[in-house]
Amino acid sequence: MLHEQDVEQIERLYLSPLFARYGEKSAIVAHQLEPDGRAPEVAYQLIHDELMLDGNARQNLATFVSTFMDPMADRLFAETYDKNMIDKDEYPQTAQMEARCVSIIANLWHSPDGDKAVGTSTIGSSEAVMLAGLSLKRLWQHKRKAAGQSIERPNLVMGQNVQVVWEKFCRYWDVEPRYAPLAEGRLHLTAEEAVKLVDENTIGVVAILGSTFDGSYEPVKDIAAALDDVQKEKGWDIPVHVDGASGGFVAPFIDQDLEWDFRIPRVHSINASGHKYGLVYPGVGWVVWRTADCVPDDLVFHVNYLGGDMPTFTLNFSRPGSQVVLQYYNFVRLGFEGYRGIQQACRDTAMYLSSQIAQLGPYELLSDGSELPVFFFRLKADRRNYTVFDVSAKLRERGWQVPAYTLPDDLTDVAGLRIVVRNGFGRDMAELLLNDLRHATEFFEGLDRPMPDDPDHAPGFSH
Repeated sequence: MLHEQDVEQIERLYLSPLFARYGEKSAIVAHQLEPDGRAPEVAYQLIHDELMLDGNARQNLATFVSTFMDPMADRLFAETYDKNMIDKDEYPQTAQMEARCVSIIANLWHSPDGDKAVGTSTIGSSEAVMLAGLSLKRLWQHKRKAAGQSIERPNLVMGQNVQVVWEKFCRYWDVEPRYAPLAEGRLHLTAEEAVKLVDENTIGVVAILGSTFDGSYEPVKDIAAALDDVQKEKGWDIPVHVDGASGGFVAPFIDQDLEWDFRIPRVHSINASGHKYGLVYPGVGWVVWRTADCVPDDLVFHVNYLGGDMPTFTLNFSRPGSQVVLQYYNFVRLGFEGYRGIQQACRDTAMYLSSQIAQLGPYELLSDGSELPVFFFRLKADRRNYTVFDVSAKLRERGWQVPAYTLPDDLTDVAGLRIVVRNGFGRDMAELLLNDLRHATEFFEGLDRPMPDDPDHAPGFSH
């Protein structure tokens, strides 16, 4: 039999309005555990309400990461988020799906080993880059040791435009980074600049298929051909790694004649982000090697998998299997033509948007979305009363997240805005963004104010 105080407690918990319950009338203690918890619906509501202060992911034109999947994908995600990818014995079918994805991607990238190619899923391209870089370094070390040569001072050649993960790789694994400088009209690595930096201690050259700064493809085939000439002249056999974090899931579908992948013999490994133009929610990347010989045996761990051998090469241990399942879902759901249609639609939207922005008057395109569906633009030199940082802040008032930033060393005086067009950002949303950009531009064009003397107002302003 319930006591009177028990009845009162039940009424207080379940009959009172949500926002009048215990826990809703006091703020969360942010930095330590509170003595008592809260009812689950109260805890949910508090956290849900706080998250309203975040930006709208669909209006985030700064990120390359997927923010949209269809309802069936959402359902599969909810059904598989508790599966641990490392437990291949317990979740053998998830492991099979990972292996199928590796084969699909390897064939997409024209691997000579096809269905039997060596590769793995990763948390994202950051882990994939670490694994590929480690392979390059260890292969170089083995060759040098076999020849009785020093293995000190390895270096890696890349453009100044590389993503910060490559800097991390070099710092964490004691490799000297050699950056090819950028210049006006040259915002990525070229063959000419690459060969200036290589020597006998170069473990590899990184070519980016889709620069994060402007969306441009680096000329992988030209870089490889230049390294062929270096080998003929000096005997240095320098491999190429293609960082296809974004372009690895774009070029195979809408740039099929472009040779950038394993069709080029000097390309040893390729990484891509499944959670970018692979169209999966955040948390999955892929790396594939040309042949098994490109992965040193001493980096691979062998585990017993249902009575067979399962080689593993990862930095992470426990991680969710749901994103791998979603990648496989996309491959099954979309097929080649589905991916082609989505990536082409993204490029069409990007090129339409960039062309319209160019017609507004104050802006100058530095890329137009004709490679990755990404483009970069800046203010013309005669605009001195406002900056790209002002434009970015004004667009944020309408919820749009359009980043303004300066380019790296040698071009730090160039500041611009970048727009990334992803699946889910269609022509209608593009028109909404254009209207808001027009209003923002008209606002600043109508101002009659000089730039302040304080250089911190707009770091890197190019005028």
